[in-house]
Amino acid sequence: MTGEKLSGRKIYTVSEINKEVRGVLESRYAGVWLEGEISNYKRHSSGHIYLTLKDEQSQISAVFFSFYHRNLKFELEDGIKVLAFGRVSVYEARGQYQFYIERVEAKGAGALQLAFQQMKEKLEKEGLFRPERKRAIPRFPKTVGVITSSAGAAIHDILNVISRRFGGTNVLLCPVKVQGEGAAEEIAEGIRMMNAQGEPDVLIVGRGGGSIEDLWAFNEEPVARAIYESRIPVISAVGHETDWTIADFVADLRAPTPSAAAELVVSSRLELEEKLEGWSERLRGSMEGVVDRYREKLEAVRASAAFKQPRYLLERFTERTDEFMRRIHGSFANWLVLKKQIFRAVAGQLNVLNPLGILERGYSVSFAPSGTVLKDAASVRCGEEITTRLHKGSIVSRVIKTEKE
Repeated sequence: MTGEKLSGRKIYTVSEINKEVRGVLESRYAGVWLEGEISNYKRHSSGHIYLTLKDEQSQISAVFFSFYHRNLKFELEDGIKVLAFGRVSVYEARGQYQFYIERVEAKGAGALQLAFQQMKEKLEKEGLFRPERKRAIPRFPKTVGVITSSAGAAIHDILNVISRRFGGTNVLLCPVKVQGEGAAEEIAEGIRMMNAQGEPDVLIVGRGGGSIEDLWAFNEEPVARAIYESRIPVISAVGHETDWTIADFVADLRAPTPSAAAELVVSSRLELEEKLEGWSERLRGSMEGVVDRYREKLEAVRASAAFKQPRYLLERFTERTDEFMRRIHGSFANWLVLKKQIFRAVAGQLNVLNPLGILERGYSVSFAPSGTVLKDAASVRCGEEITTRLHKGSIVSRVIKTEKE
């Protein structure tokens, strides 16, 4: 019985009081966020993490079980500030109250920079930033896929630039959250959806500027993986010129702003018209130069003595033709003689090897009743019929006697 009464006093056992305190704490401080700096960080062989969260006046022991921190986005260490989500409870065996962490987020610029650096080093080791895997951006895309917020300034800037530079280019928007809880997962899913659809020729992934916290979704691993796995070339356009995110390192091309991304992906119609006009002028000049050079050569030929004496040219051509034909006939005759000699030599060799040729010289071949060639007298018995092949015809004989050498 909890709280036994003795002489008007309510008495608890140690276990009872720890249990009740645990119930009070868990009912009131379940699912709370706690801000603090990490100290006394230790990782147990079981994978559980034990640490202390502190501020300037106080501290609390905390435990982070391994099944909760498997998806941790950065490595914890002493000195970094974090936001920890979990519950306050009591470890009854020791009567020690502590914070049980279920989730951790980086807090403050220093911690975020550390998380950024850790993620950058991890993905770089895996080869996600390799220059040789980056694909070229198509020069004249028919459809541009944009993955950003539908309510942000980024999409309006992109649409304005594209319509001004090359109206008629299709823009396909995939609206996503670009900051806050679940933003990274939405951005990654948007990239995968664009790839599944297959219509865009290039993707712009980004948002307008903001603090490091605002841009953090573009530093998360799901976004980096989705960009890396995209079959469609990706341009990252996150923040302002000085803002760099993990997405920028993985993307095929980085643009400092969404407007700059639109300018990079869509050529200016006016610039193209000016280039075409320039190419046309250069082509026209080149063709005129070629025509002038051939005109000069033609005039030189017309002014030559040979051109004024066509019979002379005809005679020279006839002589060269006759000489050429004589060379052809001579070469063919020599080739034909050589081939005949080779044919006779080969025919002679074949005749020597031909069994019929051997028979023609007076030899014969005898065959056993089974049809095999007789090589040994012992292979036939008396009374068996054998066939002897001559140059002309054959003889059937009956064996009377065999002799062995």
